[in-house]
Amino acid sequence: MPEVRYLDGTEIAPHLRLREQLQLYAGVRPVRAYPNTPLPLADPRASAIDLVIVRESTEGLFYSAAVHGRTQVADEKEVRDTLRITRNTTEKLHDFAFQLARQRKNRGRPGRVTCVDKANVFRSMAFFRQIFDERAQQFPDISADHNYIDAQALDLIRKPWSFDVMVMENMYGDILSDLAGGLVGGMGMAACAEIGDHHGLFQPAHGSAPDIMGRDAANPLACILSGSLLLGYLAEKSGQDQLDCAAEMIESAVYTGFSSGRLRPLEFGGDQGTLAVAREVINILPTVG
Repeated sequence: MPEVRYLDGTEIAPHLRLREQLQLYAGVRPVRAYPNTPLPLADPRASAIDLVIVRESTEGLFYSAAVHGRTQVADEKEVRDTLRITRNTTEKLHDFAFQLARQRKNRGRPGRVTCVDKANVFRSMAFFRQIFDERAQQFPDISADHNYIDAQALDLIRKPWSFDVMVMENMYGDILSDLAGGLVGGMGMAACAEIGDHHGLFQPAHGSAPDIMGRDAANPLACILSGSLLLGYLAEKSGQDQLDCAAEMIESAVYTGFSSGRLRPLEFGGDQGTLAVAREVINILPTVG
């Protein structure tokens, strides 16, 4: 809520502490265009957008924000926030991105990972890229390339359909995942998984939207699709194929709902509020099983 803040105006953010304490280093943000949804880009190729942003979620520039008080304030004359990149976390992050690209390649995607950084300016980002290049050698079946963060922002507007998996530092991922969400209709479609070695956290990538609280206006699909990511995670951990099938059913129900015109969220100018969209997904599920 907007009024729940520290005296300096920064928000209370327990989810940042959860990420750090549970070491949920891989923030997975799928971005997919669905039929009959408002796509801001005029190019017809925008309907083929299907990419994943993998955001490091425990370090980077958010390292200082995860624990209130890490920021150094010098007599109200200077403030320093520390950007932290470690080899241990970054190796695991890049391996996660390459493994995800391999899984997607098995489903018909290009099998490509793009490292997004600012390695031409910051030594921390040069280190991030160095580790990416090292780990890429372990995945010869996956294409690996780089893009500077500013160029990547440009390319997500010019040609987002050309990307597959993108891996990046925490703050860069926070910004670009919102930009990418806008390319496919809005943050109401922005599902998210936060993955670590031993734990997973699943939630929409958007905030709490207090301006529409209690109005039955929020698009619940980001939450529903986060549930699909949860089931896929549990399937991988347990080896239970039926969980993976359930995850695919949810994804298929959302796709079918849009392609048939049965899903019309208020966020997209439709006539269905939160409950109506959720109920329609439930109604569609038996037809895609």
